[in-house]
Amino acid sequence: MAAMTVMTGVREREHAIEVARENLQRVANLAAANEAQSIEGARQILRDLSSVPDVLADPDDCSVLLSDILAKNTDYVNFGLIRMNGDVTCSAVSSSSVVNLADRPHFRRAVTERRFIAGNYVFGRVIGRHTINLTYPVIKRGEVVAVLFAALDLAELDKFVLDVQLSPGSVLWTTDANGTIISRRPDSAEWLGRKAPAALLAALATRPKTPVVVADADGVERLYAFARVGSHEVSDYTVMIGIPHEEIVAAATRDQLIASVGLVATVTLALLAAWFGGDILIVRRVQSLARTANRIATGSLDTRTGMPYENEEISDLARSLDEMAQALQKKELERDAAAASLQAADRRKDEFLAMLAHELRNPLAPISSGAQVLKLAHADNPSVTRTAEIIVRQVAHMTRLIDDLLDVSRVTRGLVKLNRQLLDLRTVVEDAVEQAYPLLKARRQQLQIDLPHTPVGVSADHKRMVQVVANLLNNAAKYTQEYGHVRIALARVEGGNLARLTVADDGIGMAPELVTRVFDLFTQAERTSDRSQGGLGLGLALARTLVLLHGGTVRAESPGPERGSMFTVELPYEEVLQTPAGANASAPQGARPGRLRCLVVDDNVDAAQTLALFLEAAGHEVSVAYRASEALDLAAKTTPHVCFLDIGLPDIDGNELATRLRQQPATANALLIAVTGYGRKEDQERALAAGFDQYFVKPLDTAKLVAVLGVLTPEAVP
Repeated sequence: MAAMTVMTGVREREHAIEVARENLQRVANLAAANEAQSIEGARQILRDLSSVPDVLADPDDCSVLLSDILAKNTDYVNFGLIRMNGDVTCSAVSSSSVVNLADRPHFRRAVTERRFIAGNYVFGRVIGRHTINLTYPVIKRGEVVAVLFAALDLAELDKFVLDVQLSPGSVLWTTDANGTIISRRPDSAEWLGRKAPAALLAALATRPKTPVVVADADGVERLYAFARVGSHEVSDYTVMIGIPHEEIVAAATRDQLIASVGLVATVTLALLAAWFGGDILIVRRVQSLARTANRIATGSLDTRTGMPYENEEISDLARSLDEMAQALQKKELERDAAAASLQAADRRKDEFLAMLAHELRNPLAPISSGAQVLKLAHADNPSVTRTAEIIVRQVAHMTRLIDDLLDVSRVTRGLVKLNRQLLDLRTVVEDAVEQAYPLLKARRQQLQIDLPHTPVGVSADHKRMVQVVANLLNNAAKYTQEYGHVRIALARVEGGNLARLTVADDGIGMAPELVTRVFDLFTQAERTSDRSQGGLGLGLALARTLVLLHGGTVRAESPGPERGSMFTVELPYEEVLQTPAGANASAPQGARPGRLRCLVVDDNVDAAQTLALFLEAAGHEVSVAYRASEALDLAAKTTPHVCFLDIGLPDIDGNELATRLRQQPATANALLIAVTGYGRKEDQERALAAGFDQYFVKPLDTAKLVAVLGVLTPEAVP
């Protein structure tokens, strides 16, 4: 209670200050608005006068007009017209000699800025009073020909804030842009034309958004609020209102003293009540209840208080404690039953996975056999042999995946035996991309691959790591819309002890609650009909388990639904020796009529080889590169007539590669054909701007490709 009393007092004090800040700022804004209204009135008068023809006519007629206006506006001490040379030729107050105001800043600003200007404090040369001059340019045919001014008596400025009620000891100031006082309550006459106190000007210079405490020249600390008088177009004046700080917290201090007295009285009464209640009526019974609660907490759920239920508070507590123990005992039985049910469900899940894996193996057998027969029957045909090898490799990998599906329970429990060896993660990424490419291609998605030029070594099982990366890529493809973007990047973490692989997409994203359980078995995001890609929700769970078995970590991140997702894998880094890559391409043969030298560049091995087989079958000479850097070297050696470039390459994208090929003499005039999974108009325009001649969307339209190549000859394409 003592702590609460102190805290309450502190909070009441802070609340009082906060309320005072809000009210003070509101009052300052009100005062500034009132003064701005008076200045706005002057601007309206001057703007109306600027359109009156008599103002620029005979000076005597003009003076009569301004005298009449002055008589109707008693807040002002003069109205006048300043010619461009600074002479006042027309004035509501007559002068014995010509007055020149060319040196007045408000006159020069009105001419230069061609707008209404509320000038700083001046002492009138003609009227001999404290004023501010409000000026407005007279513009004829687009040129400033004169400036109208209105001199506002500062003694009258205070009346615009008379409705602002200030408490005793409070001060209201109004200063111009130079910090000169043009209004003050109280004692306005003593302060007009003087600089505001230095402490106040220092606080004003910071442009505080909320009121601040300032020590005034009279030694009183006041809470000051600052408010600009109108917008920048109206004036550069500032209203400052200060209230004594002690006055703000006086009520809170008084309430805190009363609360302290009440606290002492309450504690005294409480001690008397405790003494009067006695040991038997309260203490012993409470101790019995405490012992019962401790036994229940240790697991003895059959324990009961044994106390009779009477019509008083401790009996109600005893009844509640007995009912709680009974409810917990019932929940314990229900939990045991639920655990048995979960174990049975887990067994049924394993049986289902075994049956599913068995059924999936059936169609794979004839596929694998057929590929082997095809390979043996056409051993002398390199194209058929390479095609058969692709089928065999993919069937073998699918068989491995089915084995993993059959043994998913063992994998998720960390019982898998790893065949570790020193690997370059770049080869893992390339193999995983090869597996995931059909799904990305089917959904017309663009895959961006960022791989370093140097090896990224890890001690890992190659097959399992390919499975991890492929699962992440397949997951990204499933939950990304058609023509979406998927990016895979590999790098060595700064510091050198970790290798980091990230797979990011711009797909449907994840809600925060899904991010926390996305790696659980059978967890899937909700998918609409256009995202029905199947799957059992095993991929990410297997990926996490395999990464953990390798001593690494994997995490998921997403800014939210429809904002994409990113999965990050980190593994212990191992140094691996870099083997120089040599070009195995044979020297190009001499061109013959109708035979073109072609360069195929695609980081997907099977896609590149399949296109190469098609071109070779058509009678052309083909070179293949899997990276942009390799393509540039190969192009300089072979001087191709036609270049087929994938857009999503691991080192630089196809658009940049096309630009560089155009800059090389060997390929400056070659036919550049883009081969990509994107078919949007903006993607095509970007490719053509980079230097491509043709744009093909995967899968290739072979008829169109044959037509394009059919009109070319080696002589037609240098």
